Amino acid sequence: MPMSRRAAVTTAPLLAAALALTACGSGTDTDGGSRADGKIAGDITFQTWNLRANFKDYFNGLVREFEKQNPDVKVKWLDQPAENYAEKLSADAGAGTLPDVVNVSPDLSYPLAKAGLLMNLDKEKATAKFKGEYTPEAWQGNTLPGLGGSYAFPWYLNTGPLFYNKALFRQAGLDPEKPPKSYEELFTAAGTMARRSGGKTATLAGTPSIEDFGRYGVRLMNDDATRFTYNEPKGVELLTKYKQLYEHGALDAQALTNTPEKSGQKFLEQKVAMNPGGAHDLETFKKNAPSLYKNLGITDAPNNTGKPNMYVMGLAVNNRSDHKAAAIAFAHFVTDRKNQEAFAHKVAIFPSTKDSLRDPYWTEDDGTDEGRVRVASAKLLKGAVNYTPVVMSDEMKVVLKNEVAKALQGKKSPQQALDAAAARSDKLLEQS
Repeated sequence: MPMSRRAAVTTAPLLAAALALTACGSGTDTDGGSRADGKIAGDITFQTWNLRANFKDYFNGLVREFEKQNPDVKVKWLDQPAENYAEKLSADAGAGTLPDVVNVSPDLSYPLAKAGLLMNLDKEKATAKFKGEYTPEAWQGNTLPGLGGSYAFPWYLNTGPLFYNKALFRQAGLDPEKPPKSYEELFTAAGTMARRSGGKTATLAGTPSIEDFGRYGVRLMNDDATRFTYNEPKGVELLTKYKQLYEHGALDAQALTNTPEKSGQKFLEQKVAMNPGGAHDLETFKKNAPSLYKNLGITDAPNNTGKPNMYVMGLAVNNRSDHKAAAIAFAHFVTDRKNQEAFAHKVAIFPSTKDSLRDPYWTEDDGTDEGRVRVASAKLLKGAVNYTPVVMSDEMKVVLKNEVAKALQGKKSPQQALDAAAARSDKLLEQS
């Protein structure tokens, strides 16, 4: 199932299709259900994203329970595969068949909301009243820049710890119980490790992503999300620091081309000292690298903002639904505290409802590998934010990655590289 930000929608065709819609799918019914504050009645569709294979019984149970509580409503559950989900949303938008309740991440909800297809939960009395049930971080995570509100009920959250190799820290004379918390501490530790290992041990396996710029404290975009600003002095400062790491062997030699899988393998082979991961990795370490497993530390990714990174999923309500009241009631039902906590006990995700993470399940290590990571990750969600701009497409991420590589190789200065990346991404944004 999708645990992180998924492929962004290509906004141009989606918006073109959505804006071309007429009143198709926005009819009215006679019982008032087409109003957000109307009668909770009617047949609605509920679409998830690659969840049926593993959670069929859970969602069928949710639907049965909701229909039992609301006998005038019938819910049809749809589930789409992870592959081409964005294209499916685009097709539904163009055909006027967008489901009444749809599973979205903020990057997917943005073009739909911009086209007027999703309900603004902050501006609708029937939905705004629920805001206090969710954590401020989760509600804010579904708030879209320039559109004046949140466009999805917060659903499950995720974050990821950073694993580090205590043995490599000891060998470099670094305190294994005090991993770097800020970027300055990270750069200092990385330089020390490279120097004392004679360039044989790198600290990191990858180049900086947009999330790194965000955690460093760089302003990524202007206030209305119409222009990228990561080429400002603080962004140049970060890339300059990474260039120095690369030149001194503190970044893996293949950092420019490493995929997440390759970076994970480097960490498994104990060639790099730090790498992000999840609970499933611990079993691999235990089986294939017992010495690493014995010396494994878990911390959060360094940041200068005091706010870790967070991924957020939500349930949006179709603003043109014939049965808005029923759609709102169901979206709220799925994302209420009881049902979110039940879902989070079945898979490595975290509920977005207020006070849920105070439960011992997320605060007390039960001695299992899963519990160890679960507790460490849950701590990170306090004050966490989604750093990746919702308007940043995969193509824009590739543009940034390629320009970063040119800077690390010395083909361009950090300023020139970031200026080029921002300019190209701005043009792509205008085209969308």
